[in-house]
Amino acid sequence: MSSTENPEYDVTIIGGGPAGLSAALVLARCRRKVLLIDDGEPRNAKAKAMHGFLSRDGESPREFLRIAREQVAAYESVDFIEGEVTCAKRGDERFTVWTKDEAAHTSRTLLLATGISDEVPPLEGVQQFYGSTVQLCPYCHGWEHRDQAIIVYGKGVEGAEFALEMLGWSRKLVLCTDGPADLPQELREKLGRFEIAIDEERIIALEGEEDRIGGARFESGRFLACEALFFYSRQRQCSTLAQQLGLELDDDGAQIEHCDTTSGIPGLYVAGNTCTGLQLVIMAAADGTQAAFKINQALLEGDIELADDALENDEPVPELTTLAAAET
Repeated sequence: MSSTENPEYDVTIIGGGPAGLSAALVLARCRRKVLLIDDGEPRNAKAKAMHGFLSRDGESPREFLRIAREQVAAYESVDFIEGEVTCAKRGDERFTVWTKDEAAHTSRTLLLATGISDEVPPLEGVQQFYGSTVQLCPYCHGWEHRDQAIIVYGKGVEGAEFALEMLGWSRKLVLCTDGPADLPQELREKLGRFEIAIDEERIIALEGEEDRIGGARFESGRFLACEALFFYSRQRQCSTLAQQLGLELDDDGAQIEHCDTTSGIPGLYVAGNTCTGLQLVIMAAADGTQAAFKINQALLEGDIELADDALENDEPVPELTTLAAAET
């Protein structure tokens, strides 16, 4: 931390990815006192590059975060803590969060930008290729594998629908279900019309050289060559804080229900992949900006109302917690 021990903040932001850092930047420029807590484990840490972010297309995710954090750190009203938040509670007027080392921090508002994590298929060799030639999102990485021979890994209707979505990037597709496909006949026929083969044999390993996948090895010993593998994944919240604070999750337990950066709980905001369906870095950053605007507006309205009541009653104006008030 760069200031006094355990000060009170206008905003605590949990999560230092694109959403959290974008919110911190906007709030700092609104002269708000901000605490950002991050565990240093970004969702896209394995990715070689991120895409679709204007002016940053093809950049390493870690380099992007380094630059973003450096720019936010230039504002003295932002403090950083590297650590995991294990508990969060809302009091009558303040939020308190506790980190793993049992340190407590209070703030007037709280922003959850904790993100989600993906369930990577438990296949032997997958980690060797994940982030390079084994991918999750075609919007992020489909262009790099356009017109290549691609294995689409997924089970059930969701896997089949994902295979159809991949037609936007390649027609050389095989849907591997790693066991019985359990598909309705209508969907099987639709895949057939687009010449997407269905392979239901169990996969024992992915094989290749360095970070380049060469294909999948099946239980029978048969080998299916490919140049890339895209998988359909279920997701989960990276943190239990949303539930602790009383927010509802969807049926899969992945995303916060009924949120548009506001949560329905006064003073509590959410941003990024915790609550948005379109999971692109640029969208998470935009979501953080939107949340920051709403947070500052709410704080500003509260500050003005308190000050106006005091002035109207010829009472001392209460001290505000903004950096601007501290300087006057």
